[in-house]
Amino acid sequence: MSGYPCIKDIYKTFLQVSSLRYSGLALSEVSPSPLSHDTVSRWLKSRCFRPKDLWRLVEPSIDKKSPCVLIADDTLIAKTRSKKIVMVHYQYSGNEHEVIAGIGLVNLLWHDLTKVESIPINYRIYDKDSDGKTKNTHFSEMLTLAKKRGIMPEAVVMDAWYSSLDNLKSIRSHGWIWVNTLRKNRIVNHNKQLNKLDISEEGTSIHLRGYGWVTVFKFTAKNGRIDYIVTNKENPTRQYLKSIMDARWSVEVYHREVKQNCGIERCQARTSRAQRNHIFLAISAWFEQHKRRISEKITLYQQNWDVIKSAITEQIRVLLAYPN
Repeated sequence: MSGYPCIKDIYKTFLQVSSLRYSGLALSEVSPSPLSHDTVSRWLKSRCFRPKDLWRLVEPSIDKKSPCVLIADDTLIAKTRSKKIVMVHYQYSGNEHEVIAGIGLVNLLWHDLTKVESIPINYRIYDKDSDGKTKNTHFSEMLTLAKKRGIMPEAVVMDAWYSSLDNLKSIRSHGWIWVNTLRKNRIVNHNKQLNKLDISEEGTSIHLRGYGWVTVFKFTAKNGRIDYIVTNKENPTRQYLKSIMDARWSVEVYHREVKQNCGIERCQARTSRAQRNHIFLAISAWFEQHKRRISEKITLYQQNWDVIKSAITEQIRVLLAYPN
């Protein structure tokens, strides 16, 4: 037998259950039937998975009638040891707090406010050399597509990176509310820095230059960090802003899980197409694990441990059966 007819499901399953190695060679080593690493590499370069395929995968799980928010954020797929990979550029990493080599990934998550569940519905790979698009362009295009797909969020949530006037006006043009973190030195009320204002506990109305009137709240974290949360919603409450920002945290959890549990950073293929396919399959693997988390009430980390536990159990069984 030279290979499997359904290698997509095999590769995706491999990403779901492997917690150490994610290469084609590793897959060939664990395959129960002959499957060379060259076969895996050629297949990975020959497919053409795109963000629209993710929407087809997750759409049945999206309840368009349920109250929701859309969460936008980007993450860096670190490639510090693989600078010859296409699409790798030096970019700032929030995790490392420095500029490192990697592939930029812009994500859009749908967050169900009733079930408190987040699902990625779109993503874009930031590679300005190939398409000339900025992260803000990808952000705007994904929101437009979400509206065409029938998603009507109660708010769009993003961090300060996406707080440009063009983005805020774009969200407003859809008739949507936005909730955004603004940098402390943002100029408001014509000539004042945001952090120089006396902000009420219940929010203060400010004029955002080039946009109009919005409401800002000041949140102080336990470590002393101050966040300025701004929204175009009329008469917002502090509790409303807090609930929306709590929902936003789910994108950070998603980024961590897809990296730690599905090996999205671990592909060493050099071609753009192979990297793009691996990214899609890693996200798909995360979604399969997420569905099991919801249906069986079992975390992604427990799912991985169950696989390892079974292997350890079998090894101990063999040792006990054939003691030295």
